[in-house]
Amino acid sequence: MKYLSLLSLILVTLILISCQRNNKTKTKPNILIAIADDQSYPHTGIYGFSEIKTPAFDYVARNGVLFNNAFVAAPGCSPSRAAMLTGKNIWQLEEAGTHASNFPLKFDVYTEILKEKGFHVGYTGKPWGPGNWKISGRKENPAGKEFNKYGLKETPTKGIRPNDYAKNFKDFLNHRDDNQPFVFWFGAHEPHRVYEYGSGLRAGKSIKDVEVPEFFPDTEIVRNDMLDYILEIEHFDSHLLSMIKHLEEIGELDNTFILVTADNGMPFPYAKANVQEYGTHVPLAISLPGGVKNKVENQPVGLIDLAPTLMELMGMSAAMETTGKSLIPVLKNKERIKHRDYVLTGRERHTHARPDNLGYPARAIRSEEFLLVYNFFPDLWPAGNPVIKNEENDKRDKVKGFKTIYPGYHDIDPSPTKEEMMGMKDHITFDLAFSKRPMMQLYDVVKDPFCKNNIAKLPEYKEILSKLHDELFKRLKNQGDPRVLGNTIFDSYPRYSTMRNFNGFNERGTYNSDY
Repeated sequence: MKYLSLLSLILVTLILISCQRNNKTKTKPNILIAIADDQSYPHTGIYGFSEIKTPAFDYVARNGVLFNNAFVAAPGCSPSRAAMLTGKNIWQLEEAGTHASNFPLKFDVYTEILKEKGFHVGYTGKPWGPGNWKISGRKENPAGKEFNKYGLKETPTKGIRPNDYAKNFKDFLNHRDDNQPFVFWFGAHEPHRVYEYGSGLRAGKSIKDVEVPEFFPDTEIVRNDMLDYILEIEHFDSHLLSMIKHLEEIGELDNTFILVTADNGMPFPYAKANVQEYGTHVPLAISLPGGVKNKVENQPVGLIDLAPTLMELMGMSAAMETTGKSLIPVLKNKERIKHRDYVLTGRERHTHARPDNLGYPARAIRSEEFLLVYNFFPDLWPAGNPVIKNEENDKRDKVKGFKTIYPGYHDIDPSPTKEEMMGMKDHITFDLAFSKRPMMQLYDVVKDPFCKNNIAKLPEYKEILSKLHDELFKRLKNQGDPRVLGNTIFDSYPRYSTMRNFNGFNERGTYNSDY
């Protein structure tokens, strides 16, 4: 009896020690960031886009907060991802504020800070990029350590990358120390182009049920292109669902902060690479351990809010200087907590679409009801220069080592929809996507979510236009935006990606040494 009592005491003591250890590990939540590559709002199931099945995104939204007005800092991957990692706007990030350039070491990223604090940090799929992060002296990609070892034996379509994102997530977790909190970046390559045309239709999706944005022509080709895009969104979501299920199996789900979003809008004309709605307005759902559930938030938020949110979550707000604002109060309170009135977005160079490596500088300010776009150089082509087919351009297009210069408008990804629209030069959709734009564009996004009608010159909107313009430029000046201060430095930043042999190629900036 005496020995049984002693044994019981030992067992109780061991259980208590075990519980203390487990409780200790719960003090720091895990972090899972899931980023689709080129997906616009409202293209998820829970937003009411019925053709798309996104159970993972919908799960996170129902177990946290669904944001109706979330915006990336830029409508292109490299600057948008840099802004997420730093909590700063693109005009504050030097080379990292433009596409396919450098990521200066001087800019802190939340991944490196949390790694120093003992977190297991890594990524699968697409990290920060494209661009050259090594040239600045960084030891690894700003998204963390790479975990891309495992691939799929077969993919749903030829356009989908053979990366087994979910298996690589498990591999990442297997490499952490016991009970070590983690920060994982799941950067899907989908729904980035290229797509296998007709893959959505072959997968059983209905061409009749597609909701075609009003700035596209409603044709069979466009509908098929949309179905292919939808199929790739569902592929991204399926891997996220597998990750969520695995977290539940290992008992980590309730202690994991999950954020699901996209780096910019859909890879279609008048979407990606544009500061209009379908270029910067993205899906966003966040679940916070101990936070509210089933909350819908309509006020504008920016993806630059991610870094300060994570810093506050970890009790480390002083560790990063950010322009973004923590979302923790929004995530913890069922009632509406005032976050901000406006979100700022902008773009510089997207791809190599103009002579001299010039971008298309634009800034925008978005409230719940209105979007103001300021185009610095209305004489430039917003989608890139058109290229006329002639003998001189034929010779230039055949130079080895360069991307093709035909047909021009290279800030728009090649696609069946682009080809369809380029054959409709008298149609309103062509004008919206390809034609030159005035310096100021104002949209009532409640009445006109597709940004078809510029109301900047209407007298009844004069006061709103003036207020948004003044607010935009006040904030840009306070944040030291070189464009507003008359500095054209963005045009000289190097591009570490393929170039096109435009006339005047060597007249400006530093270029990829490979070419």
